[in-house]
Amino acid sequence: MSISDDQRVQRASGVLADWNEAGVLAAADVHITERLVGMCAEPVSDTARLGAALAVRAVRLGSTCLALDRLDELAGDDTAHLTIPAPVVLLGELLESPLVAGSDAGPLRPLVVRDSVDGPLVYLQKYFRQEQMIRDTLARRALTAPTVDPDALRIAIATVYTSPEDGHLQKLAAAVAATRWTTVLAGGPGTGKTYTVARILAVLDALQGPGLRIGLCAPTGRAAAQLQASVEAESTQSGSDLPVTAHAVTLHSLLGWRPGANPRYGRGRTLPHDVIVVDETSMLSMTAMSRLLDAVRPDARVIFVGDPHQLASVEAGAVLADLVERTDVAGVQADPGTPAVSKAALDAVGTPDHELGPEEAGQLADGVITLRRQFRFGGGISRVAAAVNSGDADEVLRLVAAEDVPNVELVAPDDLDEIRADLVEWGRTLRAAARRGDASAALDALDAHRVLCAHREGTWGVRGWSARITDWLGTTAAEHAGWYAGQPILVTANDRQTSTFNGDTGVVIADPEGRSARGQGVGRDAVRVAFRRGGAVRLLHPTQLADVVSVHAMTIHRSQGSQFDQVTVVLPPTGSELLTRELLYTAITRAREHVRIVGTPEVLAAAVNRRVQRASGLRSTVMPFGGQGTPAT
Repeated sequence: MSISDDQRVQRASGVLADWNEAGVLAAADVHITERLVGMCAEPVSDTARLGAALAVRAVRLGSTCLALDRLDELAGDDTAHLTIPAPVVLLGELLESPLVAGSDAGPLRPLVVRDSVDGPLVYLQKYFRQEQMIRDTLARRALTAPTVDPDALRIAIATVYTSPEDGHLQKLAAAVAATRWTTVLAGGPGTGKTYTVARILAVLDALQGPGLRIGLCAPTGRAAAQLQASVEAESTQSGSDLPVTAHAVTLHSLLGWRPGANPRYGRGRTLPHDVIVVDETSMLSMTAMSRLLDAVRPDARVIFVGDPHQLASVEAGAVLADLVERTDVAGVQADPGTPAVSKAALDAVGTPDHELGPEEAGQLADGVITLRRQFRFGGGISRVAAAVNSGDADEVLRLVAAEDVPNVELVAPDDLDEIRADLVEWGRTLRAAARRGDASAALDALDAHRVLCAHREGTWGVRGWSARITDWLGTTAAEHAGWYAGQPILVTANDRQTSTFNGDTGVVIADPEGRSARGQGVGRDAVRVAFRRGGAVRLLHPTQLADVVSVHAMTIHRSQGSQFDQVTVVLPPTGSELLTRELLYTAITRAREHVRIVGTPEVLAAAVNRRVQRASGLRSTVMPFGGQGTPAT
């Protein structure tokens, strides 16, 4: 790959200069490594320097550590002239270097090396401490269990779960949450996670009685607002007496965590809540998870909710996937005087042990419940999503061409006539409702179709497709210059005063109070901007919205947490590092009814085969080398 001038380190030398020039190491990787080496005040070999730089690079790319056994993934045309050291050689150099072993200049050891089932792992000290804190905290929380009356639990579950649609896994989730301090509720879109969360809270409220202190949070403001609306709606429909006064906030707000400062809540001042629900946990970084667990009371229940197959945090870590995949964890044994919490949960819902498969039983023992039944979208979308998750490119290509899967199809990049016709009809319906001032109908039309792109820039990115769509819709220059009825809006920054958040979408409509917006490029006084949160519609004056853009297409990243009737997924015409299995899965599962994938079979197969594999030690036991020390669970 070519390196830009702003990423070239002019003063770099030796192996770091070579890897920087090849574009593998960014400028930040080199500068941080040189700083770490300088702080050791002792010579460090070129091989150990490279190991440190690759560990810094791993964090920049989303891993919490460098997996030495995956160094061969660096091989490619751009690295053909570089010498990639063998893992055993790099491991030996690191273990002997002052970066790991320390030096006479002081106790500073910026790197940590551990062994695991995934092979040797190299950490920056900060991320090892965070991961270790998470391991230790989860282990301590698994040593004991809440005191719950079995009969009361059975009655509460039977009272709350009254629908014939309620499956045994949903009931089991409530039983596990009641009998464990830590629960992971995983599942894809439409599997009923929010429905289940609302009923879990109702069961816990029935067990504890009045005064249950609930904390609802999510990594982003938009996700928190959606959680609030969804739980309120589900709680109302459940008919329970659960108070819904708990206000969902961002995780940072829950912890009192401001940029550049330590959180208000932590080990010395724990959160007051009895139950904490964390939604969209797939977006939670390692740092955020460590801060949260540090602030939770030992006798408070924590419920992590999310889809482990979706895109992970933009920062280092993939904690939800790690918790779901966690195996071979040593040192987590329940108190002999405490009944096995998994058995207590099974008894509460009348599920015999033999009805669970080996994987399901193993996850249950770790407090992990994975909901599998799809309620939101058709079987075709579900089948394709499952094939994408399993990495079966041949099956994905077969399904998108199969006659029995009519609601997922692959469209050639030069055959866009049907997509154009659908988008023109979408725009016509959107404008008609907007010009009538019918906010609800306009918002329904807005969510009927969305174009999702892997990239932001370029012909096949958001910018290129937005231009293409506005041309198809015949958007005039006057409309480009002002606000117009039918204009789709994307919020690009959080605004607490208006309760709009980065990623929210709305539509400009004619002022319902009577001023017409049938003219093109009308003034702000003639229109309002409609947003929907849960089942409620809100109207804002355009002057109240400072950070918004038109949204005829959006990135797949920004679409997380949204649902549309129909989705057009645009793949780049050539290979892209952004295009991964997780990105494709996230895009496909945004649709309720129909998916079109614009791309070639080769690019689609490449996306299915390219998985984001963030290195981490949370999935299994990690051990110091040489057999010294206690295993980290």
